[in-house]
Amino acid sequence: MFHIVTSGRVVLEVKGEDPVVLEQGGLALVPHGQGHLIYSSPDAPTVPLFDLPIHKVSERYEILEHGGGGARTQLICGVVQFDHVAAEQLIRQFPAVLQVDAWDEEGDSWLHSTIRFLAREARELRPGGETVMTRLADIVVVQMIRAWIAEAKDQDRGWFAALRDRKIGQALVAIHEDPGSAWTLERLARQASMSRSSFAARFSSIVGEPVMQYLTRWRMQVARAHLRDGTETMASVADLCGYRSEAAFCRAFKRIYGMPPSRMRKELAD
Repeated sequence: MFHIVTSGRVVLEVKGEDPVVLEQGGLALVPHGQGHLIYSSPDAPTVPLFDLPIHKVSERYEILEHGGGGARTQLICGVVQFDHVAAEQLIRQFPAVLQVDAWDEEGDSWLHSTIRFLAREARELRPGGETVMTRLADIVVVQMIRAWIAEAKDQDRGWFAALRDRKIGQALVAIHEDPGSAWTLERLARQASMSRSSFAARFSSIVGEPVMQYLTRWRMQVARAHLRDGTETMASVADLCGYRSEAAFCRAFKRIYGMPPSRMRKELAD
């Protein structure tokens, strides 16, 4: 979920983490699907989201109200789903809460203006407002992630660090763009313009796992996306992921996800 404070002030708390204070213009993304509290003060009563009275605006939008007697606070809250194959890698890097102060006068004025526009659309609910809010919310979430990546740029280990690495990044991009290619350690080392041993050591050091293990996991993420979204046969999905044997593909898939791809396809369909 993401939350944008358009007026007032709230505290957001994820279990086991320090509370986060969101002032007007503050944005927070809770990326791991964890339950969390939003309150005005530590002693204020909280109510489960689905117990709040709602005014349904449309199939996708509703207005919720809670409390009274104190200073008025308004928020825009939403749910976002990451469908891209890279999402599992991306989300794994995130902290429990991503926070951005969009209305900081020293910050990004473009994001500042977007938040104001989004708040006005939510307040006035003009014709076409739902479409506008949906698109703007997508942009705001992407900007939040970009802001976090910019702040995390000094990290020297992990997926983002590997993508930024001049040599290892080339190998990662090659894997991402063509997971079905017959990659070997030697081929990927050549892609990075490194010796086989130096590449293997550097990749493991930065990414945190051996390159061939990373390749297998990436292929299985691609396979899962095809099982969810496509109508390809199992043999076709196996081929797309670089497996000439359906049996070998099924074994690799089960090692990663703990179930055969046929069962995964059924669960995703349900």
